[in-house]
Amino acid sequence: MTRTPALATTLARAGTALALALALSGCSGGGIGSWFKSEPLSPEEAIQIVPADNAKDVKVADPLEVTVPEGTLERVKVMRVEDSEQQEVRGRISADGTSWQPDAADTTGKLVLAAKYTVHAVAVDEDGHRSARTTSFTTHVPDERFIGYFKPENRSTVGTGMIISFSFNRAIVNKAAVERAIRVTSQPAVPVVGHWFGKERLDFRPRTYWRPGTRVTTDIQLRDVPAAPGVYGIQNKTVSFTVGRHQSSLVDAADHTMTITRDGEVLSELPISAGTDKNPTYNGKMVVSEMHDVTRMNGRTVGFGGEYDIADVPHAIRLTSSGTFLHGNYWSSGVFGSSNASHGCIGLRDEKGGSGGTPAGWFFDRTLVGDIVEVVNSHDRKVAPDNGLGGWNMDWDQWTAGSALR
Repeated sequence: MTRTPALATTLARAGTALALALALSGCSGGGIGSWFKSEPLSPEEAIQIVPADNAKDVKVADPLEVTVPEGTLERVKVMRVEDSEQQEVRGRISADGTSWQPDAADTTGKLVLAAKYTVHAVAVDEDGHRSARTTSFTTHVPDERFIGYFKPENRSTVGTGMIISFSFNRAIVNKAAVERAIRVTSQPAVPVVGHWFGKERLDFRPRTYWRPGTRVTTDIQLRDVPAAPGVYGIQNKTVSFTVGRHQSSLVDAADHTMTITRDGEVLSELPISAGTDKNPTYNGKMVVSEMHDVTRMNGRTVGFGGEYDIADVPHAIRLTSSGTFLHGNYWSSGVFGSSNASHGCIGLRDEKGGSGGTPAGWFFDRTLVGDIVEVVNSHDRKVAPDNGLGGWNMDWDQWTAGSALR
């Protein structure tokens, strides 16, 4: 079952002088909020990005551009992700605010082979509607080569639940050779073991959560390693990250609360709204893998059809790859701390546009990628270990059994 915020939307127009009410029911709460406003463009219409979302085999000479047919771009961030450099592609928004292009005079604006890029853009139309759109694309990888895209990013500071995760662009047949070529060490030292999920994903973790202050180094020596007949690695690099403070959040779906604990002390207990009985929130341990101050959530992308499409969900924290988020909700009221009415997300009260003074803003400002969020007392099964960074839901014997070296 996929997870993403619920939004039941109905909209009708009557004449040119009247914008009718828009009724919304979001994944972080089932209350109904309505207001009068004109209908904005969809995020795909409001923000146009080239290359297309999920484009593969993009040539390094192909154009990279963000444009808006109306309104102006508020910000654009293009990143080369899951790479040792984690470089931002520097660019400029045009003087009239309608387009963004890489800086031709800056070498970081040039695309490179065998790399994955993300584009995050926010625009504001003439009526003040904000839209957010995030896309990704992958540049050309030579046929005889394979590459591993990985997280977390180099030189980052992460929470104690961080799992090192590699996704490969080709099926790996010789798993032992590939796993042996990736060495994860830490200071202070702890055993770190790999676990394969299928033929294209390899995760690494220690027996228990990392100790705060630990420095973790991943030495990747995949160049010329045979992954399959005639397919060889392309990467040699060393990356590292630092483990920050220990923070975990316990979501009690039955009690509609989330208790945030940092380094053994309770920081706060916040009222939340989780998934309905029909679309419950996963139980189990989930790890923060992405954070967006604003993003779009569309039910069509995760199997809920046209039930909802919110262009500007604030303070969005991804917990699973299937679409579970912990995020702000400005369109519902009366649900936080009292009822569960979402499609599986965990919702916190927020304001349109996001605010640091709301529960959602407060939590977002105190969260790191790698922090743990554990859900209990929901009516769903435990989250799968390969759904996001869910590997902490396996015991150590199960985890080590998934290594190709044991």
